[in-house]
Amino acid sequence: MNRDKRELLAGYVDGELSDEEREAFERELERDPQLRAELNEFRKLKEVTGMMQYADLPDEVWDGYWQNVYRKLERGIGWILFSIGAIVLLSFGVYQFFLELFSDSDVPTIVRISVTVLSVGVVILLVSFVRERLFAYNRDRYRKVIR
Repeated sequence: MNRDKRELLAGYVDGELSDEEREAFERELERDPQLRAELNEFRKLKEVTGMMQYADLPDEVWDGYWQNVYRKLERGIGWILFSIGAIVLLSFGVYQFFLELFSDSDVPTIVRISVTVLSVGVVILLVSFVRERLFAYNRDRYRKVIR
């Protein structure tokens, strides 16, 4: 069977052919018994491969992985670097925003004051939230229990 017929056959089995291609392929199926046999083989293959699943690792392997010191360091360092980068970028963005806001004389004073008050409020709420989370985390009796 040539390559074009194999591609059409795979597209037919997967339902990826246009209406014209599908009709032309079905006409070819009626004429070619070898193509019909190949179609049956493709359908069986699709059925078998559709039932296949990757074998998951046993829980003991994952438990050992998550207890590994290297994994803990890797993840911790990654989060620290991510946090530092995010803080630097956000700080720069906020600085540029306020620089533009206060250097533009077209912005009304009430807008400048409102944005400043809003920003201070957001910072206070963010600090409060972080302090609350740290407080709760440090006093969680069950944090050492494996979940």
